[in-house]
Amino acid sequence: MSSDQRFFDFLKERIGLDVTSVGPAIIERAVRQRSTANHALTADDYWHRLQGSRDEQQALIEAVIVPETWFFRYPESFATLAKLAATRLAQINNLRALRILSLPCSTGEEPYSIAMALLDAGLKPHQFKVEGMDVSPLSVEKARRAVYGKNSFRGQDIEFRERYFTAENEGYRLDERVLDQVRLQVGNLLDPTLLANEPAYDFVFCRNLLIYFDLPTQQQVFEVLKRLTHVDGVLFIGPAEGSLLGRFGMRSIGIPQSFAFSRQAAPEPVAAFLPTVLPTPQAQRQPVHHVASARPRPFASLAPTSRAVKTPPSDAAALLVNIAALANEGKSAEARAACESYLRSHEPVAQVFYWLGLLSDIAGSALEAQGFYRKALYLEPQHPDALMHLAVLLQSQGDTAGARRLQDRAARSERAADSERKR
Repeated sequence: MSSDQRFFDFLKERIGLDVTSVGPAIIERAVRQRSTANHALTADDYWHRLQGSRDEQQALIEAVIVPETWFFRYPESFATLAKLAATRLAQINNLRALRILSLPCSTGEEPYSIAMALLDAGLKPHQFKVEGMDVSPLSVEKARRAVYGKNSFRGQDIEFRERYFTAENEGYRLDERVLDQVRLQVGNLLDPTLLANEPAYDFVFCRNLLIYFDLPTQQQVFEVLKRLTHVDGVLFIGPAEGSLLGRFGMRSIGIPQSFAFSRQAAPEPVAAFLPTVLPTPQAQRQPVHHVASARPRPFASLAPTSRAVKTPPSDAAALLVNIAALANEGKSAEARAACESYLRSHEPVAQVFYWLGLLSDIAGSALEAQGFYRKALYLEPQHPDALMHLAVLLQSQGDTAGARRLQDRAARSERAADSERKR
């Protein structure tokens, strides 16, 4: 067994991370960083240090986990939650408070978004309680501090910041009325006894985590999630995880872009929850290469490769920025239309095909998404996001070998970029 394999196995056992989902380069980099911090000269030296120290074990986990979240990510999920919460309260005759769970809660943006959404919907503080849980004590501690920088506020609709935050020198501090609704703690979904003595939750948010596990671990975690979710409850997941829950017997509740599943048929009437089509926003003034994807990245991602890219005409650049804004705000139909408009009037670029792949992925069209990702890679063979998302898609379809080949390509690109930066 190689030294690297020992670390892969350690992370698989502790947090369920499947190396093929992120590529070995990410884990190897984290091991190098921690080895340097511990003055370990060899992999064996660091392995022995790791085995003898719980603090170092957690430090390695923290080096691999990189929080990537913001308030009201996938806004339709929160709008759906607010409507379903009112219905659920009526079903239980307001005899108890609604119970909502967010895990992994990362640095707190998701559980606090849940609380703000329900307060905005008119629910009283005594009508709901939110619990947030994460495997990272550092993330939980940051969530408890509840002071956030500008990166936690993305998209065009950030009016909630005026209602619930106070500006400070170091950022924005969350209001006590939101903090009072949320309880935070450290916990691991791989623990089959997690929250075993707690009543089931009416709503559970577990988004963008299952895609980083292999199939047996996905099944193990799903059994825990199913136990935690009330039989009449709703489970909110990430855009790329719908096919996984479908295999486990869960069904979409039928509300577009909510990524919400239950054991029951879709509620009636579904039409009441359909999102309205909003006008296309103005292009944001930001560099195109800094646009965040709508796909989550809870683990450290490969650094962007150094590559020469032609600067598009100003109208093309504005279209690209607008596509990203629409996709990040969950406006899939408008984002797809903007992509198609771009391809009709401009030379095709990899980023547009990548977004089309992502939008198809979100809609559950795996085969279509795969085609678009491959087109992106035809135009730009080392496009980091297309490599990563296509690898995840292949992995979810059981093509481990294909996923590994893409991860190896991404790793080679990263090594080449590192070498270039050192010159």
